[in-house]
Amino acid sequence: MQVAPQEYQNVPIDIQTSKLLDWLVDRRHCSRRWQAQLQLVRERLQVAIQDMPENPEIKELLEGSYLHYFHCLRIVEILKGTEASTKNLFGRYSSQRMKDWQEVVSLYEKENTYLAELSSLLGRSIGYEVPALRRQLGRCQQAQQELARREDECQLGASELRERFLASCRQYGIAGADVRQELLALVQELPSLLSRIGAGASALGEAIELYQACVAFVCDSPGAEVVPLLRFVGRSGNTTVFQWRTGLPPRRVERPELRRTPQEPPQQDTIDWGDFPAEAPQGGDIDWGITVESSPQGDDGIDWGDGEGQEGTITVVEAGTEAPEGVARGSDALTLLENPETRNQFIDELMELELFLAQRLLELEDEADVVAMSQLQLAPAVLQGQSGDRVRAQLATARELLAQLCSRSVQHLCMILASPRYVERVTALLRQKLHQAELLLAKRDALAQKRREALAEQAALEPKLQRLQEKTRELQKLIEADISRRYGGRPVNLMGINL
Repeated sequence: MQVAPQEYQNVPIDIQTSKLLDWLVDRRHCSRRWQAQLQLVRERLQVAIQDMPENPEIKELLEGSYLHYFHCLRIVEILKGTEASTKNLFGRYSSQRMKDWQEVVSLYEKENTYLAELSSLLGRSIGYEVPALRRQLGRCQQAQQELARREDECQLGASELRERFLASCRQYGIAGADVRQELLALVQELPSLLSRIGAGASALGEAIELYQACVAFVCDSPGAEVVPLLRFVGRSGNTTVFQWRTGLPPRRVERPELRRTPQEPPQQDTIDWGDFPAEAPQGGDIDWGITVESSPQGDDGIDWGDGEGQEGTITVVEAGTEAPEGVARGSDALTLLENPETRNQFIDELMELELFLAQRLLELEDEADVVAMSQLQLAPAVLQGQSGDRVRAQLATARELLAQLCSRSVQHLCMILASPRYVERVTALLRQKLHQAELLLAKRDALAQKRREALAEQAALEPKLQRLQEKTRELQKLIEADISRRYGGRPVNLMGINL
């Protein structure tokens, strides 16, 4: 299809920007040696800018990132006003400033060097500078999102550690303001608590007699005494070990002196205290509820003293080789529920009685157990006269005492009483949780500072990108207008510019 001559002027010239420079060279608008010519221009330009008049517009142009041909044209126009007094009769300027800048413009116009330079600047801006600034802005925005996410993680981690600290303090029965002092203060409450537990054993007298009668009847051994320690505590209360051993109350009690160990620095938090059991154990061995993970050295992660796998013991400072008659000294001066050996025996006997009562209640509630009923026809009246409600009440009393004595707080108080090192280690581990929470909060603050720095960098880059985009559009219009003039005013479109 042929285009009429009058319509040919309206046919646009579409040029791919990435190939603009080659397009200008191929059509001989610019020389292939334009870079060498441009080098001469830049050298002459460096000389010309050394001597410039005081003019706000010129100063603004010179402060720009890069001077090109059209900037030089504007400077010449300004100099025509400032250097008007140097113009002679022939219309020439005697001012060296004007001569320098006119020479720069002339060198630019030789073989259209300025057009090649503008095309090179446009290609570099579109291909490198604008994308680089966008990538930098993207990195700033991504960094802010990542830093904000890590801030939230640190805040959450610190809150969790703080909550774990408070939960551990609640498990120990302390507020957590001064862990060590609060733990030591709790020990002062232990004697009265153990005394109440010992006094509660008196309510088990009927259950003990029932158990004694059952053992005597079933085993045909009327002389065998069951749960002797539990029977003794129920009768005499939580007395000293001396009174249990000798049968006589001591004339004087000399409590053992505990050796204080120096407070150790906090070690790695290798103990997982876990959740406290909701109920006391109903049978079998006692589980103190402490899980000890192995440390990197392969040991238990916590030093329980010289004994291996045994409960904490009390170091007794003996005043002499033998105690005077009637004087409770050393471990004999401890109460039955304070001393680890007798306390464990008490718990074992209490659990033994509990299991018996549970079994007896099961037999009473099972009406179909004909064998058991027939066996009890010859039993003593104390066995036949028991009702399910009475046994159930006695079982509840036994379980309540067992729950109190095996509660987490009582366990810890007994361990504190047995070993001062336990207090120091628990204090160190609890404080370490707080220290870790503080470290996370400090890390959160550092991340927040970095995020603010990234935000400030983004705020500085955004106007730079905007100015670069404006200069790029300006270059595009100048080049399009210059090429259009060379082709009789035909519209020129530079393609592939995405700003």
